[in-house]
Amino acid sequence: MFLENTVNHTEQFGWIEVICGSMFSGKTEELIRRLRRAQFAKQRVEIFKPEVDTRYHEEEVVSHNDTRIRSTPVPASSNIRLLANDVDVVGIDEAQFFDDEIVAVCNDLANRGIRVIVAGLDMDFKGKPFGPMPALMATAEYVTKVHAVCTRTGNLAHYSFRKSLSDNLVLLGETQEYEPLSRAAYYKAIREQAAKNQEEE
Repeated sequence: MFLENTVNHTEQFGWIEVICGSMFSGKTEELIRRLRRAQFAKQRVEIFKPEVDTRYHEEEVVSHNDTRIRSTPVPASSNIRLLANDVDVVGIDEAQFFDDEIVAVCNDLANRGIRVIVAGLDMDFKGKPFGPMPALMATAEYVTKVHAVCTRTGNLAHYSFRKSLSDNLVLLGETQEYEPLSRAAYYKAIREQAAKNQEEE
């Protein structure tokens, strides 16, 4: 069970929390909930997201159900290290889109006594570990895996199935591009998509 600590200024070190899962699983919503609690407790909070994520708003972190919080878009993870000054808590959304240095950045912030809360997709649309997320999960003190509901079976969804045929790893999208699926439904959908592609060729 996840035990949510508060900032303890007598301790030298902070910690890292990772919230991960498929698309539509509530990762951003959970990130915002934890950050809002910290703000309510009068802790100094700074939130970052990758500049590439402009789906809902240029400068806000926004969940799929329109919960939102102000953030600072940055082009690279090294910017977070420079901008996170005089804070108790740092929130980072869509961490899978950052470069690999995000792992060192989060560890540096935690070693400075900052609570770091990171949210991101653990797997890409091909079902492979996504970018720096596995290393972040390995170095974090707390990992929370959240799940969507499979749109085809009603079971817990673990995979983000891409309905379009784009092969780009980074494709920002909503329900028209992605669908949360269980393991069985995901691999069935992959087979059906491959068979359809062969027919069209």
